[in-house]
Amino acid sequence: MSTPQPPTQPAAPAWEAAAPGTAHPASGSAGPGYTSPIPVVRTHFGHAFASEWTKIKSVRSTMWTLGVFVLLVVGIGLLTGVLVASTDPDLNGENALSMGFFGLLVGSMCIITLGVLTTASEYGTGMIRTTMVACPSRGRVLVAKALVFFLVAFVVTLLSATVVAFLHVAMLEGNNTGEPTGGEWLKATVGISLYIALLGTLSLALGSIIRHSAGAITLMIGAVLAPLVIALFMFSSSLESVRTALFEYSIPNQLSIFYANSLSPSGPSGWDPLWIMIGLTAVGLGGAFALLGKRDV
Repeated sequence: MSTPQPPTQPAAPAWEAAAPGTAHPASGSAGPGYTSPIPVVRTHFGHAFASEWTKIKSVRSTMWTLGVFVLLVVGIGLLTGVLVASTDPDLNGENALSMGFFGLLVGSMCIITLGVLTTASEYGTGMIRTTMVACPSRGRVLVAKALVFFLVAFVVTLLSATVVAFLHVAMLEGNNTGEPTGGEWLKATVGISLYIALLGTLSLALGSIIRHSAGAITLMIGAVLAPLVIALFMFSSSLESVRTALFEYSIPNQLSIFYANSLSPSGPSGWDPLWIMIGLTAVGLGGAFALLGKRDV
């Protein structure tokens, strides 16, 4: 009598016979010879730049702030041109481009505000944590933010200043104004645009340092207006040197220098205000970079 044989067990699938922890091929996990359909690329500065560009053009604060900036610069510039053309028929050869100063002085507050919001608002909402997870290189993020903002601020300011300049030259042509030279055109359009874009970038650095939108905006507006206001009320002769220095290096006076209309007979001239602002912005960004690596987000 033959001995009964134990029932034959079905062969285990190949995936079960594999080493413990090996996933089923149907699950999509990588195995021997597996090639992911998703391309893996090494991140670089271009990715951070694209990310910051997407963010700055997607938020409503950018459109509103820049929209108000253009409205102020062009609107105040147009109103100034109309008033001067109708009330002063003889400008004695004065440069028509100088009328653009008033709109840009007021409009610069919008650029300062947007610069602060570009960095400080992310700390307020907590979005900075997501940004740093996506790009752990903090210095790369700061440089990308600064570069994107600078280019946006420069282009918008340049377009607005150029429109106002052409309007003033056309409107005041019959009021005995001088013909602007090429150098005057360059300073009243490109020069002033670089200065205001750098002023906004300095605000961006301050927003990164303070991490509080209202505080950074208040400090920047105070830095723009306070020196000139304080100087106006310094009547003592013993404070004459301080008063003169405040006049010479105040932001409004440096803006007026680009229109050859300085509030003070001495002090910075020509392109000096631009070099001063480049130095201040470099110091501000350097401080923001140093603190960014030492503090938690």
